[in-house]
Amino acid sequence: MSTTELTWFKSSYSGSQGDDCVEVAVTEQAIHVRDSKDVTCPHLAVTFGGWTRFVQYVARG
Repeated sequence: MSTTELTWFKSSYSGSQGDDCVEVAVTEQAIHVRDSKDVTCPHLAVTFGGWTRFVQYVARG
């Protein structure tokens, strides 16, 4: 699946000025993550389990 076929969204915590943001797209197979400042760069795809562990880690601070 190409990045143009994915539906990308930013976190509600992202600033309105567009700096320091990531975008996420969800498919049946993975969570895709990319830099919103340069959407032409390659993106990262992680499994749902990997994404869950990442979010839990970040939430702990």
